[in-house]
Amino acid sequence: MSRDDKGTISVRLVNEALLAFTSAALPAEQLLHQLGLVSVDLTDTDARIDVADFSKLWRRLARHFDDEFFGMNARRMRAGSFAFVCRAAMAQQTLDGALRVALDFFGLTFEGFRGELSRSESLAEITLSETSNVPPLRAFSYFTFWMLLHGLACWLVGRRIPLLAVELRCDEPDYTDDYRVMFSRNLRFARPTTRIIFAAEVLDLPVRRSEQELHSFLAHAPSNILVKYRDTTSLASRIKAQLREVPAEQWPTSEALAQTLCVSGSTLRRRLADAGQTYQAIKDQVRQEMATLWLADASITYAEIAERLGFADVSSFYKAFRKWSGTNPGQYRSLILRADEPIASRFP
Repeated sequence: MSRDDKGTISVRLVNEALLAFTSAALPAEQLLHQLGLVSVDLTDTDARIDVADFSKLWRRLARHFDDEFFGMNARRMRAGSFAFVCRAAMAQQTLDGALRVALDFFGLTFEGFRGELSRSESLAEITLSETSNVPPLRAFSYFTFWMLLHGLACWLVGRRIPLLAVELRCDEPDYTDDYRVMFSRNLRFARPTTRIIFAAEVLDLPVRRSEQELHSFLAHAPSNILVKYRDTTSLASRIKAQLREVPAEQWPTSEALAQTLCVSGSTLRRRLADAGQTYQAIKDQVRQEMATLWLADASITYAEIAERLGFADVSSFYKAFRKWSGTNPGQYRSLILRADEPIASRFP
């Protein structure tokens, strides 16, 4: 995703959203016209549309077909379902209770998969138990489900909940850039199960939302989910992209970085502060991204990871990882590698 794509969605995801509703008799362009939406060149895979337009598409498809899940399940998620689950979840005291209520609701709504929340020491995971011997859903289906659930969770506690990993049963699609911005750079495909992993400490956060806040949230959904609760800071994204290109020990100082961005050091610090960021925080975010990727590879030792990230020793890496993620590298590696074990609970 380019640095100018804040607040936009790839036209490839528009095609994904329309896929279940189109046919030879009703091509995508005709459907868009029927819905009263601005014509989009769906053949231009590099094109992007404003998030507000994608949100409008979502709402009009939901009303027209009485389905808030883009026709991707045998059971429709009838219009008004998301509002209902939001209201039920916000009545809970903590995010833990809210997520369990939401997962119960979605379990009754959809056929073929059910989400299960569990804790493992300082980590939490939500795993989708799917019907045995059924091919995996397409990536867009999984990500749409996670967007609804994760977006709701972020809104309930009023902060972004970082996802340490997102794993999916399906193969990697041709396009993943927007998904990596919306959810996590640590996306893993063709996995035994579909799940998200995050710090368990957020489950204890209180839910304090009013009916008035709910009305505002729903009035702007899903565009507020797509934009507000993701990393869309253009400057931070540009800096992260630069840091990912070189080893950690070669990362520039803030003054050297400012020169590459053609601004003064003080201007860089001010612009980052205006966005609620610091250069150190951005470096830590990139280090965490890299650490979570390497921890999923059992052949890479903790000492090697610490060295790659520029830490003096393994102990310093352990302390930093716990500060970033709320867990230690050993617990995370244990949970991420456990995915290869058989799933005990599946639908018959």
